[in-house]
Amino acid sequence: MKNWREEIFEIVETGNERIGSKVYDWLMLCMIVVSIVPLAFRQQTETLEWMDKISVSVFIFDYLLRWLTADFKYHKSSKWKTFLFYPFTPFALIDLLSILPSFIFFNRAFKLLRISRLLKIMRVFKFVRYSSNIQTLLRVLRKERQILFTVFLIAVAYIIVTALIMFNMEESALFVNFFDALYWATTTLTTVGYGDIYPSTDIGRVISMFSSIFGVAIIALPSGVITASYLDELRKKRQSKE
Repeated sequence: MKNWREEIFEIVETGNERIGSKVYDWLMLCMIVVSIVPLAFRQQTETLEWMDKISVSVFIFDYLLRWLTADFKYHKSSKWKTFLFYPFTPFALIDLLSILPSFIFFNRAFKLLRISRLLKIMRVFKFVRYSSNIQTLLRVLRKERQILFTVFLIAVAYIIVTALIMFNMEESALFVNFFDALYWATTTLTTVGYGDIYPSTDIGRVISMFSSIFGVAIIALPSGVITASYLDELRKKRQSKE
């Protein structure tokens, strides 16, 4: 026979197939969206303030419920150790930091440091907990982290080398310092090309052409790795349900 805390845990824990748990997840996702809306406006109206108050109240309630049932998720030698450990877990810290700016005392202190709205933006990261698809993507990134890190190092090395070549070969006044060359190399590698910094000599344009071509190849590497691994995760997920 499950006690009331176990029932609460199964409802608030993401990924549970119970209807109550799915409804709770969707409610929290809606509250996250509601809490983000006021951040899109500089002038806070009464409606926006109420949206913030309601969403924060729900977040506080969710935080307390998860803290109350933390011993079912994190198995420590004693319940008290689990309850002391929970506030320092990554998701609990995100929850706490996204809640604090809405309190009057903390809000005044945060406003002095210009970080009140920045901390509220952390509510976006709460999507990770309530979205199974995002959690699947995070598992993919964790599994393929070595390959992705290698690709990242290749991209960084290519940016530095290309920037060095361009900085020493290009005579354009737009390349004032090496940072300008790095900025150009990064936007070229990612095929963005803002057009604010560009080569004016023939040799510079040739370097830019090769950089753009190789940029497409380098950027495509992690995309292929992530897509293949993500499809594999989805296949395993379907098989586990059958």
